[in-house]
Amino acid sequence: MYVADEHRYEKMPIRRAGNTGFQLPAISFGMWHSFGEDANYADTRDIILKAFDAGIFSFDLAANYGPGTGEAERLFGQVFHREMEAYRDEMVISTKAGFHMWPGPYGQMSSRKALIASLDQSLERMGLDYVDIYYSHRYDAETSPEETAVALDDLVKQGKTLYVGISNYTAPQAMAMVKIFKDLHTPFVMDQVSYNMLNQKTAQDGLFDRMRENNAGIMAYGPLAEGLLTDKYLDGIPDDVNIHWSSQYIFKDGRDKIWHKLQALNKIAHSRGQKLSHMALAWLLHDPVVTSVITGASKAEHLYENVKAVQNLTFDPEELAAIDKILKA
Repeated sequence: MYVADEHRYEKMPIRRAGNTGFQLPAISFGMWHSFGEDANYADTRDIILKAFDAGIFSFDLAANYGPGTGEAERLFGQVFHREMEAYRDEMVISTKAGFHMWPGPYGQMSSRKALIASLDQSLERMGLDYVDIYYSHRYDAETSPEETAVALDDLVKQGKTLYVGISNYTAPQAMAMVKIFKDLHTPFVMDQVSYNMLNQKTAQDGLFDRMRENNAGIMAYGPLAEGLLTDKYLDGIPDDVNIHWSSQYIFKDGRDKIWHKLQALNKIAHSRGQKLSHMALAWLLHDPVVTSVITGASKAEHLYENVKAVQNLTFDPEELAAIDKILKA
């Protein structure tokens, strides 16, 4: 029987979304990759429990995470019920709906039917009565913001989620939702976006400022740009490197330009006594509006590497200025 490390809360900073009661560890555990149909239960159990022992009590899922729709949720649910039920009130479990989930018009996007049906399925797969936060995974241009927002609000009232969030929304799209949430008194707390040192579109379009003004937080996914912001590509970036759709634009001026930025950033990281990946994660957290950063890991050593980032989250003004100069070059 699993017994959690009694010192887990000493290992990880906890951050708040605005002035709400919603709090998260600085690093959350994401189950986008490596937790699908072919995943090994024992390995999954090991990494989830090690994450919790490291102070990571936030687990991020979605209906389409796998590979295999719903498979990450199903696997997480198995580990939870066999090992972690005693800790449910400590845990923040989130899921999302919006990307392809099942065939037909209601198997994607953010209509009322899609959101409600998807959450019902997610709860069943995980064996939960509720999730802590439920996200509209992407903006739906063909569905009114009112329909999406009211559906999320109704799910709170039904007790199926405690808080709501949005993901992959631009600043104007987000603000249309925030206005309705305010009118409904919906507990909106989080906007989950693609954000890393090389991809700062969301910060630059005013989204971060809007979240600050409305006492909500940012959850950053893709913080290492699929490995670019690690030691992996310091000797060169191959032409076939895969990168998330939201960050592909960073190569518009060529891979060589990004490689030179990585070299310069790596020098600053070493001067701080960090690896590039540690500094890249820490840098995201220097802005208080970033409540948590989502990282994934299929092996314990990768998890422990990510956690090392919180050992030095402080940047002096000169370091921030030097990093900003490199990133804007």
